[in-house]
Amino acid sequence: MTVEQKYLDKADVLIEALPYIRRFHDKVIVVKYGGAAMVDDGVMRRVMGDIVLLKLVGFKPIVVHGGGKEINRWLERIGIEPHFENGLRVTDEPTMEMAEMVLYKVNKELVSMAESFGVKAIGVSGKDGALMRVNKAYPDGEDLGYVGNIDSVRPEMLEGFLEDDYIPIVCPIGLGEEFHSYNINADVAACAIAKAMHAEKLAFLSDIEGVYRDPKDPSTLISELHASEARQLIEDGTVGGGMVPKLQGCIDAVENGVTRVHILDGRIRHCLLLEIFTNKGVGSSVIGDNAPKFHS
Repeated sequence: MTVEQKYLDKADVLIEALPYIRRFHDKVIVVKYGGAAMVDDGVMRRVMGDIVLLKLVGFKPIVVHGGGKEINRWLERIGIEPHFENGLRVTDEPTMEMAEMVLYKVNKELVSMAESFGVKAIGVSGKDGALMRVNKAYPDGEDLGYVGNIDSVRPEMLEGFLEDDYIPIVCPIGLGEEFHSYNINADVAACAIAKAMHAEKLAFLSDIEGVYRDPKDPSTLISELHASEARQLIEDGTVGGGMVPKLQGCIDAVENGVTRVHILDGRIRHCLLLEIFTNKGVGSSVIGDNAPKFHS
């Protein structure tokens, strides 16, 4: 390959991205970042670099992060065994205290990484300014402790940060009626924020490649599915565990104004850019039942 051809190929990539850059300029994208994709500092820095690039080409990114694996690691250090029910963390008082400490630590690490790329970032929790008010959740009638359902989101807070040219990075801790901290599933928090902000896109970055018809067969990855198809996968038991709240969030988002929701493996280099700025994309997308599929 000649030097000239190498640079021409790079130019072709930029040209392919041009219509997407034009289409999504000045649009809000909510990125939920979590799972094993957050364990390695190199991967974290690469993901934050991609998010910064989205901002610099005209997107308005908002990051909602998890930190479950890091919370588990610290709980085990102090002799507490993590417990989950249907993909949701059972959160007693000591677990809540540890979760809040760890999530704040992760939040500021992500802020620092974003700032290192030369942009402004600001870290907030759902408690700050009552960004996310919650009530106690009882999924399937189970008492999971300090786990919250979101009652309300204050979009004007995030709109103000975006207007002032910040990337908001949100920690999923909410404020209950008694002003106690509540743990919020990060997928649920991202979905609520995407709806409140009328986001164009919502992207889930974790350690899941996407949605499979057969979880044991990688060739069954579904590139696109309508909300009704996603609901059927939950009802017939094709998906389970932590994928259930994720898919439920996808369905809820597209039925409440979010154009397209992406499920991506954050460990894949530049997966967010590939999904948004190329014709092929990676991972799985959930769209409204009346929306046309790109990859039918």
